[in-house]
Amino acid sequence: MGKDFDISAQVGAYPACGTCGGQCVRCDAWAAWDLQARQWQVAESFDSAYCLDCEASCTLVWQIDDAFRQQRIRRLNDLVRHGDLNHATVVVTEGVRAWGETFLEKVAQAVIAFDIFTEDNDPHGEHDFGALEVADQKIFWKIDYFDLALTHHSPDPANRDVTHRVLTIMLASEY
Repeated sequence: MGKDFDISAQVGAYPACGTCGGQCVRCDAWAAWDLQARQWQVAESFDSAYCLDCEASCTLVWQIDDAFRQQRIRRLNDLVRHGDLNHATVVVTEGVRAWGETFLEKVAQAVIAFDIFTEDNDPHGEHDFGALEVADQKIFWKIDYFDLALTHHSPDPANRDVTHRVLTIMLASEY
């Protein structure tokens, strides 16, 4: 992550007490009445906070819920493999294309149906890689995470709004 990236904006981030690590924290804020929503909306929050766990004023620190992030990344990757191309691109290599349209259709169906994720082929639990065989050809597929401009890595792969996924399908011999 770049040093200018706001960790509090990261999917799965939550504030905690800087003293005891407790998650029951309250922050001073101003609220403004929203006429359309017909409810109070937080207008501005301030640095002073109070922890209900240690019953003292505290400084907020941001923690990341890694299990939540992993589950979200996995779900977004599965959606891409199943055809949801919102902020996603599928790339098929020349080696796969050379086998013809029928082969390509079989490969696409195999990638969609793939569900054999193990510790060996999915050590991070993100469903971002698979190896399979179609017509005696070893096929690899891989999902990479880029920013929306496709110029750098994504600042937050768990956030669909800042991530463009690229699903690459290739012959194992092209790897």
